[in-house]
Amino acid sequence: MRVTEIDFSGPPPIDAYGGGGFRLSGAFREGGLLLTPSGVAGWQVSGAPAEADFAAVIAEAASIDVLLIGMGAEIAPLDHAARRALESAGIGAEVMSTGSACRTYNVLLSEGRRVAAALIAV
Repeated sequence: MRVTEIDFSGPPPIDAYGGGGFRLSGAFREGGLLLTPSGVAGWQVSGAPAEADFAAVIAEAASIDVLLIGMGAEIAPLDHAARRALESAGIGAEVMSTGSACRTYNVLLSEGRRVAAALIAV
């Protein structure tokens, strides 16, 4: 069987998650993670993410259609003000567990979609 590797020309895919962080391009990054078209940054939130936690994403609204929000091991609701701010910027927000967000991010990234991810580490 022939396996064709997917070429990610933009932001890196998520190789693995768990152990309190994420592996991207073979390097482990501890803590939460924010992946946007412009790059990768740490994302430290205490408790449920609030509107201010998405300022970097909103600043790149012109290049993002959907934001995947990984809430940790369990799904939790997104703050109403945060959802309104994202939607006002034209960004759809999808809340899910971090594992689901990582897998969905990689699929959408491989399809060339305009996706970002805000991930709480597990």
